[in-house]
Amino acid sequence: MPLLGVNIDHVATLRQARREFEPDPVLAAWICEQAGADSIVAHLREDRRHINESDIRRLKRSVRTRFNLEMSLNPEILEIACRIKPDQATFVPEKRQEITTEGGLDVVRHFSRIQKAVRQLHQKNIEVSLFIHADKRMIDKTHQAGVNIIELHTGSYDQAKSKSSRLRELRKLTDMTHYARQLGLTVNAGHGLKYNNTAAVARIRGMHELNIGHSIVSRAVLIGLDKAVREMARIAHGEGKSS
Repeated sequence: MPLLGVNIDHVATLRQARREFEPDPVLAAWICEQAGADSIVAHLREDRRHINESDIRRLKRSVRTRFNLEMSLNPEILEIACRIKPDQATFVPEKRQEITTEGGLDVVRHFSRIQKAVRQLHQKNIEVSLFIHADKRMIDKTHQAGVNIIELHTGSYDQAKSKSSRLRELRKLTDMTHYARQLGLTVNAGHGLKYNNTAAVARIRGMHELNIGHSIVSRAVLIGLDKAVREMARIAHGEGKSS
């Protein structure tokens, strides 16, 4: 069954609401690891709306599992990543006005720029992943760019309004996971995964890791971060009852 990567961005969102020092996302990352998270994910956005450079430096020093830095192709962010050297960098599309990441990276359109950035990170021994839609063209171009890890965007699955449309989206995720695995790619997935829809994605054969943030932090407000992570870890690891 898949690993669980916990995105701690929205712990920093709560901190930034008052622009003080708590809750501390680095302490949150430690709690997540103790509760069963297999990796820690944080997105350093260009507008620094939540996670900032200090957070990234401290996370690099303190994370004991695996530190996955989500980032845009912005040259400034790329330079920070090369300097801090997370275990993994995941390229995602980013727009200033969006509430959250709205879709997968267009690898076809931005292929040359992506390929150049991938080479820079690989030279620093940083593994690279691309956050993409479950689409053969995007998978093929990702493979061509020399990237060995993809993260499939699960937003359409989450937003499906009927049982048939959700099953259709799940089948697409399943088929594209199998296709990517045939190319030798490691397959992760994330975006919009919740306690009531994660188990089906976790059961996809060949799925390596599920990256989940907002749902866990939201539940943590009510029941505590340790318990929220443990509940999701059981689902991701195939021990829960969610479907």
